[in-house]
Amino acid sequence: MDLTEKLKNKIKEIPDVCGVYIFKDKENRIIYVGKARSLRKRIQSYFGRFLSQKTQIMVSKIADIEYKITASEAQARLQEAALIKDKLPFYNISLKDDKTFPWIKITQDKFPAVSISRRKNLNKSKHAQYFGPYTNAKSLRAAFKLLRRIFGFRSCKAMPKKPCLYYRLNLCPGPCSGNIKRRQYLQIIRQIKLFLSGHYEELLSELSYEMKKLAEEKRFEEAAKIRDQIQALSVFQELQKGHFPLNELEDLRQLIKLKKLPERIEAFDISCIFGKEACGSMVSFFKGSPDKNNYRRFRIKGTDEIDDYKMLREVISRRYRRVKAEKLSLPDLVLIDGGWGHLKAAEDEINKLGLKIPLVS
Repeated sequence: MDLTEKLKNKIKEIPDVCGVYIFKDKENRIIYVGKARSLRKRIQSYFGRFLSQKTQIMVSKIADIEYKITASEAQARLQEAALIKDKLPFYNISLKDDKTFPWIKITQDKFPAVSISRRKNLNKSKHAQYFGPYTNAKSLRAAFKLLRRIFGFRSCKAMPKKPCLYYRLNLCPGPCSGNIKRRQYLQIIRQIKLFLSGHYEELLSELSYEMKKLAEEKRFEEAAKIRDQIQALSVFQELQKGHFPLNELEDLRQLIKLKKLPERIEAFDISCIFGKEACGSMVSFFKGSPDKNNYRRFRIKGTDEIDDYKMLREVISRRYRRVKAEKLSLPDLVLIDGGWGHLKAAEDEINKLGLKIPLVS
């Protein structure tokens, strides 16, 4: 295939980074939008020998290429979806079919509701704002769950007369009971929209300013809540990338003063709903990537109480008794979801077993 010299040179200069690429025709119209872990490799692949007939026709119409670098694949997905929704490129047929892919819907109510939707004719709606589409429904549901934990919002179709379970679990600020003013709630919705639009730096900067202001006013409890939001958003970004680069592991080693690089990391969390069906979970990372074969789930057996510390002690004891008995490799670092009390409980159980493992919470 003959390409103009200008286009050849542009492809050579495209960086080997994550981002979104845009193909344009002679009339400067966008004909295709895509995302890629490596912009250079992905774009070069369109000019190889083995292409479908449809792709060959599309490539023959490319007159210019643009790209946008993103910090993660998650941001690339968001930008790709936003561009497709806005520009409706001709060759993005599969992503234009909103019967297939879900969206995040934010209503225009007095207290907007946030939910997952598959509604048709999204561009014609005047009663809600949509973010998407998302090509992976499972990933979307996981992201939606994390967003609820970070921000808290209502997702009910109609405002109830009394607070629901989400309110009791601190996953909704409870506008139905008057526990939050409309101005404060709309600020939460605005921050969610910033996140869904990929404006992470603006959001983190805004939250950092809020936290500092509250601390200066000695409103430490509110400041701590925003601090937790900032930390959760930062972790969320890393999880969306799907891996932790080795240079980041080195940064982590230096930050917490480890003697060796934390190649194997195991992280623990406890969850329960009013003491029922309590369980512990462990996720594992090896050399910077998720090690899903070593994920574990622990059904709590030793207590019926709503006691995070007892449940964590049980999970840590069971995990590392087995590791010791079967002579498995110890992790280089253990992460505990919780505060100082949780950290101390885990440390006590590991010390009882005569093991030495660095812990942080």
